[in-house]
Amino acid sequence: MSDRAPAGAMPGHGVSVLVLTRNEEHDLPGCLASVNWCDDVHVFDSFSDDRTAEIATRFGASVTQRRFDGYASQRNAALDGLRFRHPWVLILDADERVPQALRDEIAATVAAGPDAAAFRIRRRDFFMGRWLKHAQISPFYVRLLRVGRGHYEREINEVLRVDGAVGELREPFDHFPFSKGLAHWVAKHNVYSSMEAELIVRRGKGRCSVRRALFARDFHLRREHQKALFYRLPLRPLIKFVYMLFVRGAVLDGRAGLTYAALQAFYEYLIVLKTRELAGTGT
Repeated sequence: MSDRAPAGAMPGHGVSVLVLTRNEEHDLPGCLASVNWCDDVHVFDSFSDDRTAEIATRFGASVTQRRFDGYASQRNAALDGLRFRHPWVLILDADERVPQALRDEIAATVAAGPDAAAFRIRRRDFFMGRWLKHAQISPFYVRLLRVGRGHYEREINEVLRVDGAVGELREPFDHFPFSKGLAHWVAKHNVYSSMEAELIVRRGKGRCSVRRALFARDFHLRREHQKALFYRLPLRPLIKFVYMLFVRGAVLDGRAGLTYAALQAFYEYLIVLKTRELAGTGT
């Protein structure tokens, strides 16, 4: 049975797909299967040493490899260097899936010739077999982009800056951040916390505006100022844990929500400790 897009499928729906990878043989098949409606799928790989490139080729994707030198720079290299067949590109990670309802909405949206330069899509994170409906702090991401109208900034938890208006789609896509196990998630966030700490020490805590943190129309601008405010608070890990449980409502997600809130608080504590260590103020 072929893994390629089925005969008679609408060619790409006017959308190309970009998947960034590094040793993703576990997750990549499910991701590519969820976009088998697209006739222009690109896998931009950081020289994986597993079967990632082989799997991508088997699914009919175009494979390009580049040495990893940063999250934002890697994504920008893909957006700037690849030749996409269609005027829109859907950007995914290997542990993400596109349900049919979102596929249909994307096709209808692009066919309508929208004025927007990009679209924000809700991401549903799953843990312990459950959607973290309440525990997820940042559920909206710009992932559908008109080619040539955006670039990434910030090397960790990178942000896509869009040249033009950003719309919003109704249907979500799915994310499985624990698909490789808890140890993999912890190891990855150990790396992320080091990068966050280095960024804080190098750039400071960032500009801060309460008004923009609460009322800025652009989601990413709000998040930028919210994070700057957050970095100025004492007891950040505890505040984050309480916020996730009782303000966001993670308790409503049951054991999965409680566990996820604890993991996020632990991640925040690592950032605090590593920032102090790098700044020479001790732990």
